[in-house]
Amino acid sequence: MYAIALHGAGGPEVMHWEEVPDPQPGPGQVLIDVVAAAVNRADVMQRRGFYPPPPGASDIPGLECSGVIAELGPGVTGWSVGDRVCALLSGGGYAEKVAVAATQLMPIPDGVDLPVAASLPEVTCTVWSNLVMGSGLRAGQLLLIHGGASGIGTHGIQLARARGAKVAVTAGSQYKLDACRDLGAQLLINYREDDFVEAVRNFDGHSGADIILDNMGAAYLDRNVDALAADGQLVIIGMQGGASGELALNKLLGKRGTIRATSLRGRPETGRSSKAEIVADVVEHVWPLIADGSIAPVVYAEVPITQVGKAHEMLDSPETIGKVVLRVR
Repeated sequence: MYAIALHGAGGPEVMHWEEVPDPQPGPGQVLIDVVAAAVNRADVMQRRGFYPPPPGASDIPGLECSGVIAELGPGVTGWSVGDRVCALLSGGGYAEKVAVAATQLMPIPDGVDLPVAASLPEVTCTVWSNLVMGSGLRAGQLLLIHGGASGIGTHGIQLARARGAKVAVTAGSQYKLDACRDLGAQLLINYREDDFVEAVRNFDGHSGADIILDNMGAAYLDRNVDALAADGQLVIIGMQGGASGELALNKLLGKRGTIRATSLRGRPETGRSSKAEIVADVVEHVWPLIADGSIAPVVYAEVPITQVGKAHEMLDSPETIGKVVLRVR
């Protein structure tokens, strides 16, 4: 098969579409003929040499894909060759074929095209596991999402509104804030001009955010604690603003606040808080919301996988809203 191989660490030029050995499905796995994969910030970090795959995972980038089941490994039940699926991966999505645990497969939601479905596994599993399974997001709460126009942000806005929560977002331009408003965000904060701490403290009778979904890490750590309401939860899912920061524990204690840092890629395949558990929960609770139109995939562009460098550059473009999909077939 052909796949994107990384020749060292660096810019987009280290990615090459070349022939590599076909993967083989092991016990409990299936082989997927990949139709499309989606680009994530983790792929960019891996390309730059900062985010190696977990032990046993493919060195090929790509944390989600859609396609058709080509082969069943030993012990797989409930799926058939020819089924159209999308999948949460630990790696290997930028390829013509990928082997993945059957417990990480999802059917294509009603009304979603097969290539577009590649944009769903990572965002749906990240948002649901952190906001609902981890934080118990409920109606009436105020959720602050940093990077509201990202793939995570555009999905998080819609899920939170579907659950009756209020949503505040940060973004760096009015163009992106307008897109967030169209998806249901109610408090729009331009981080280049406005103080998000003061904004959430003075929004609609709230004294701060009940939950903050943060992709910045160290750069926002102290201010995020300032922005929390009493008993608030700060959920850190990225380190775009650095990995090391100082925290004033007296402020956190005063608010009875909680800080939780999580990742999806390194979770175990099965067991408590596993990928299998998250995937099953997403299919049960989120897929119906996609099928009835309460939540829509937000895809900015579909790019041939041979132009993967262009797709990576789109993640930092001021024009990009939502996800970028790589067409493999």
